[in-house]
Amino acid sequence: MKIEKVWFDATHIFIKTIDGIEKSMPLSWFPKLENAEAQQQNNFELSPFGIHWEELDEDLSFEGFFKFRKEHIESK
Repeated sequence: MKIEKVWFDATHIFIKTIDGIEKSMPLSWFPKLENAEAQQQNNFELSPFGIHWEELDEDLSFEGFFKFRKEHIESK
């Protein structure tokens, strides 16, 4: 899966694939990203497997991004 773009708004993180598929997740599910400054949020690296924020010590896999649902959080 190739990612074309990663971006944020006040409440969500979004990704868009080169195929035009867009997905989002609430930042409230990821406190490190939710509490980060915009500069920190945008300071990430893409790998074939996901997104990595070195400064925040945070990782999101693309597979998880597309398969993750809110009930996964609530069942923990």
